[in-house]
Amino acid sequence: MTADHGGSDPAVGEPSRHIPVLLAEVLSALEPAAGQTIIDGTFGAGGYTRALLEAGASVIGLDRDPDAIAAGRSLEAASGGRLILVETPFSRLDTVAERVDSVVLDIGVSSMQLDQAERGFSFRGDGPLDMRMARAGMSAADVVNRFKAGDLARIFGLLGEERHAGRIARMIEARRQSKPFQRTRDLADAIEKLVGRNPKDKIHPATRVFQGLRIYVNDELGELARALLAAERVLKPGGRLVVVSFHSLEDRIVKRFIADRSEAASGSRHLPQAHQVAPTFRKAGPAVAPGEAETEANPRARSARLRVAIRTDAPARTDDIAGFGLPKLPPLSAER
Repeated sequence: MTADHGGSDPAVGEPSRHIPVLLAEVLSALEPAAGQTIIDGTFGAGGYTRALLEAGASVIGLDRDPDAIAAGRSLEAASGGRLILVETPFSRLDTVAERVDSVVLDIGVSSMQLDQAERGFSFRGDGPLDMRMARAGMSAADVVNRFKAGDLARIFGLLGEERHAGRIARMIEARRQSKPFQRTRDLADAIEKLVGRNPKDKIHPATRVFQGLRIYVNDELGELARALLAAERVLKPGGRLVVVSFHSLEDRIVKRFIADRSEAASGSRHLPQAHQVAPTFRKAGPAVAPGEAETEANPRARSARLRVAIRTDAPARTDDIAGFGLPKLPPLSAER
């Protein structure tokens, strides 16, 4: 994933701006200082990274979007060796360093990606129905034109929380027989024609479908779950895990992970205390939401939630993402 969220919902029509969300709160949680190494797992436009460098810390910036990495090379060159950029998913953050002082993740699509019509993340401007953060693999057009209506309905309903998921999926399956969907506006207009639009609605009727497609195409929830496990492996005792999420599905995964890792675990509640596995994190206060001033300046920040946990000295656990309660979705495969 990439980050640096800013601006309005892509359906509303106002350009987004590169404003790091909850920047002051993130810096307060991280407490960056000279001599520290911090992984910014969602480099994006470099908003958090710049602030961390200014505080004296060294940063390893990750992004799976090659455009974000290319745009950040000048900052890397000017950092005096304190910034290293790596093109990789943040789920692999434990492969870029052995031990770090903090990990920060700003989940979701970036304002840069939304602003570029050719990336296909938004229907504010017309572009190819793409949505791939890494510019590789199955595109949103592949999904829309190949998947059965039942699979599309699950994606729209589970990941987009779209109440008309079934109707929209059946419309897509029928329409693509004569004209496959290739452009963002074509899909958005077809959904609006089917569902209609109440003038009082704040968001376009295609917004949740686009959200579901984007999350699915980029396996965003699976990537997040794997990144949390990777952070557990790479953080030093006392290291900070700082996560900003923008969607209830993302926040639920982060909340569940921190709650689980902040408690002793055992294979059975009947096992004696000596056989329990020690907590790997300590929860650092309740979730933090942006204040009124920030949401007025940056409407996209409204849904943001910041969660923080501090690494203990207990060994990382060996479980996988099966315990995160991820939605059961059709396989992300080009063979349909």
